[in-house]
Amino acid sequence: MADVATKHPMEDGVKKTEASSLVGKLETDVEIKASADKFHHMFAGKPHHVSKASPGNIQGYGEAKVAKERIEAVEPDKNLITFRVIEGDLMKEYKSFLLTIQVTPKPGGPGSIVHWHLEYEKISEEVAHPETLLQFCVEVSKEIDEHLLAEEEEVKTPETPSLVGKLETDVEIKASAEKFHHMFAGKPHHVSKASPGNIQGCDLHEGDWDGEAKVAKERIEAVEPDKNLITFRVIDGDLMKEYKSFLLTIQVTPKLGGPGSIVHWHLEYEKISEEVAHPETLLQFCVEVSKEIDEHLLAEE
Repeated sequence: MADVATKHPMEDGVKKTEASSLVGKLETDVEIKASADKFHHMFAGKPHHVSKASPGNIQGYGEAKVAKERIEAVEPDKNLITFRVIEGDLMKEYKSFLLTIQVTPKPGGPGSIVHWHLEYEKISEEVAHPETLLQFCVEVSKEIDEHLLAEEEEVKTPETPSLVGKLETDVEIKASAEKFHHMFAGKPHHVSKASPGNIQGCDLHEGDWDGEAKVAKERIEAVEPDKNLITFRVIDGDLMKEYKSFLLTIQVTPKLGGPGSIVHWHLEYEKISEEVAHPETLLQFCVEVSKEIDEHLLAEE
């Protein structure tokens, strides 16, 4: 079981500006046995696995009991990710709510320290500071740690770490699943018009991710119209300097219980070496492209 170091709300570790202020900050540290990279990757690279690792606290990542979040920032080199709560019970009491998770290797030994940082603004003085959420953070950390350690036991081999990886993210849009899918499958040249800030051209796709312009040329690998699914294989460009193979699958499904759709992006790749980072910054690129295409489709209606 992981050791826990929690900063009590009345101690220096929990920072609030003033007793009367509506703005507040809370933070806590949790000691875990898993590596910093693996823990961070659970949130940044495979968020759908979080609910499997912590079923007692999270039911369906992105549609939790109390909050719905979107990724605000990712810094892979610091094992840091920030979520902004955009919907749910918390928004009934808070104007804004940011949750940052940063994982650092434990000095002088194996394991890591998970630092949770909550930053928020209450809607009124009557609303309590969300100190009970710190225990939630602790429990989620411990359950994910146990999940990661169990995975290590299952896959224990003398081989070097795998060069193969997968990343995925969901984006909620207002357009229909069919129309969004048709942008990629039926009129791909319109994609660059819909998202000019991220994509210039079609056959030769230029994207701005990881802070610099990148070029990737893809070919369609598979199309399943009945599932609104399309898969691209990257065959040339900057990505091929670091990856042996790179597949990008986009599947759009109608949103349950209401208008709009969910765009599921699935990245599958093989790195040329362990020195190459997982392409987590590409997930934000996927989110931005989805939003711009959605706005383009709505404007056409």
